[in-house]
Amino acid sequence: MPLNDERPSSTSSSEDQTSDGESSSECRESMATASDLESLRDSFNSDISSKHCTPSSSPPETLTLDEVMEAGRDLFNLKLSHDIVMNREFQPHPNLKAKNSIWNAVKENVQKAFWDTLQAELNDDPPEYKHAIKLLEEIREILLSFLNPGANRMRTQIMEVLDMDLINQQADNNAVDICGLASYVVTTMGKLCSPERDGDIKKLQELNTENIVTLFREILHVLDLMRADMVNFAIRSIRPVLQVIGAEYEREKFQNVLDKTPNALNITTSWIQAAIEELLSVRKPAELSNNPEKILQGLPGPSQIFNTAFLRLLTWDFSKSSVPETWVVDETQLEEIQRQLKQAVAVNTVLLIVFSTIGDRIQGLSVLSDRLKRMITVLLNGMHKPNFNLKETLEGTSVQICCELNKSLRERDFPALTPEQQATLTGQICSIGQKDNPVRTLVEDRVHQYFMGLLSDPRPEVKLQEAPAGLAAIQPELGVIGKAFITLVNYNRAVYAPFYMEIMKKLLFFSDPPATSLPQEPAQGSIPHD
Repeated sequence: MPLNDERPSSTSSSEDQTSDGESSSECRESMATASDLESLRDSFNSDISSKHCTPSSSPPETLTLDEVMEAGRDLFNLKLSHDIVMNREFQPHPNLKAKNSIWNAVKENVQKAFWDTLQAELNDDPPEYKHAIKLLEEIREILLSFLNPGANRMRTQIMEVLDMDLINQQADNNAVDICGLASYVVTTMGKLCSPERDGDIKKLQELNTENIVTLFREILHVLDLMRADMVNFAIRSIRPVLQVIGAEYEREKFQNVLDKTPNALNITTSWIQAAIEELLSVRKPAELSNNPEKILQGLPGPSQIFNTAFLRLLTWDFSKSSVPETWVVDETQLEEIQRQLKQAVAVNTVLLIVFSTIGDRIQGLSVLSDRLKRMITVLLNGMHKPNFNLKETLEGTSVQICCELNKSLRERDFPALTPEQQATLTGQICSIGQKDNPVRTLVEDRVHQYFMGLLSDPRPEVKLQEAPAGLAAIQPELGVIGKAFITLVNYNRAVYAPFYMEIMKKLLFFSDPPATSLPQEPAQGSIPHD
């Protein structure tokens, strides 16, 4: 919220008629206000500690194709670095065949044409080795790429055996030992591969060398696997380094993108603006006065804005608005966290309704509670999908719950639920999908408090295991979801905090708020209603 219009202005001609005492008082008030503003700005600047952290942007300009491609490479490198740091299981795999893929169909046809041509050439009398020699040259380059810089002896041997000039001369005289060259390639691969590929090498050695085309096809397949192994080894080796410098590296790459596309923070700016407006909307009436000192006291601090903005991500409507640019690399993880959280809220809401409706007869039965929780979780699985019929599912869930409750009550010599009780229970469970359902709203508020507590605490590890009252049933799930969310938030803040601070300062002190605004978001973790 800009304060430009609220700063004391210079004295007009009419003000010259006031007393010297009043003018002196106004001057002191103006100086004090300016001092307060500078102090508040300093509180934002204090969070930017590195000389590499100050973001900058250039005026909009027309980009050349090379600049667009370079920005794309920066984004790719940023995403790759982020995945390596954040996902310990991350590793690329050879492309899997996608069903009904035009690209895959074209690729298969081209490969089939190559192998058919190779087979036809080798079956000629005398054989033609044009495509076979090209294939051997490609295989040689792949083998050389596996070598360490100091493996000169192996490099020399490969170059001597797979000497393309010599092989071409042999081909001219129909003296190429193509089977012997293939056997050498397989033997060399066995020396260079990782232990987990020993089985694949053994299969190559067992293939009939008379069917040379099949052998070469399998050699290329295993070479692809070996290249993937090499990349994964490099990733494991570089991960410790990226964990140290990853945040600075990603910040640098994002700055490169921002230099070429200065509007690359528009959605991020609107996201932070919405958080500021949310905080300012709950100010006390006294803070809305024209007193500059009270206005300054009512402004939210950086931590408040951070936490409020991060919390809004848990209810982000991905179908209506793209995520902030600084969260694009984590969009998939955010969607998964949101799906898990909505399902946990729904499960907890149903359990609260069951135990509050039935009362003392089932209180303290942990076995029954666990059984109901597992059943409800399974039945509500996939509730985030567009074609999921929540109303119909809740009706079926109610029937299953009533059966489980009656079974448990009879086992302990209690009377079964009456038709009226079952109807009441079913109606309450089916109503949780309605807008402003009180039980679901209560659960959402508690979940909101839980995550705000995690964001506000400098050591959230302890609070992860402290579920608020009424959420004990989903405490394990909240702990897992909370840990994943806090991990994303902490790393995002480490990378993009300087950009966030610049945006906050501009919104609060220097300029008018952006015209763009975010769509209205549902309540925390809310369930889509009919």
